Amino acid sequence: MTLSGYRYGVMLQENAGVDVDFIDTWEPNVEQVRSQGGVSVARDHENRHIVPINIYYPEEYTGHPDVWIVFKKQMQLAEELDRDNKAGIFHDDQYVFSAMNGMGHFEKIADYFPADHIVCGSAMIATRMDGPANVDFMGAVDSEQMHMARYNNEKPDETVQAIFDDFTQAKLGPIFSDEWKGMCMSKVVFNAVTNTLCTMFEMQMVQFIEYDGVREMSEQLFNEAFDACERAGIHLIETRQQETDSVITVSKAYKYHYPSMYQYFSKGRPTEVDYINGYIAKIGREHDYVCRTHEFVVHEVHMAEMMRKYHKPAENTADAQTTEKAGAQA
Repeated sequence: MTLSGYRYGVMLQENAGVDVDFIDTWEPNVEQVRSQGGVSVARDHENRHIVPINIYYPEEYTGHPDVWIVFKKQMQLAEELDRDNKAGIFHDDQYVFSAMNGMGHFEKIADYFPADHIVCGSAMIATRMDGPANVDFMGAVDSEQMHMARYNNEKPDETVQAIFDDFTQAKLGPIFSDEWKGMCMSKVVFNAVTNTLCTMFEMQMVQFIEYDGVREMSEQLFNEAFDACERAGIHLIETRQQETDSVITVSKAYKYHYPSMYQYFSKGRPTEVDYINGYIAKIGREHDYVCRTHEFVVHEVHMAEMMRKYHKPAENTADAQTTEKAGAQA
């Protein structure tokens, strides 16, 4: 189960009283949950406790949730959706929500669900995974904030409103947006600064903002991203200044957090840089604009990945192999 899959599922279960089933294909995670009687949860390293959950492999699942909540790494999504579909767990009446990092996942999800049943999300919610069935919710209680919009950009129907209400009860801090692409790209351009640079220099977010030039670096990357999006007709929900300011405020709020890209990189797993900085660069190229800094950063991250053959990655597998999907019965 990925970091965010646990975060959403546990908070829906504990705060909103929603029946949640967790679907996973990472065997160490499933078996650890079953052996310890649930998932081990802490918040900012404190109050660690076991939360009982129901967890299944796709092939053994017989439930019929109203809503699927999909969180996994972009590189694995197509294969996992195909496996789940072959297991027969998707049904025509179901809705699906996802707030994954990067871009490109909703097009894959649309191969299995109609557009009017897809709810897009973006979340400023940080979680770390220190091993199978072992997660740490970063940030103070009630600090969670997320956005959601329908894939068809229409107003919420009854089911989408019910999802929003459940997220509210779960204390996930949902906010409706009118248009999904600009909403999601706002998170992508943020991650293209904090996630990527923290990964390259192996630092926590509070360490990142210790550097005197962090605003200048951020502005350079944000300006390229905004220029590319403007040429593509994508209107972000935050301004350039708001994005730059958020680097400081969010990093202070999640000061001990290592972004998820680093958590995967440090365990020797592929990163999502192609779906974040690389996606921004792709948009630019498609509209006759070259995002030179983003393209350079993509090369740097892939070079660091290549260097793993010379530097042995950490032994702790953490969330590196996580594959997931939480089926929330709303």
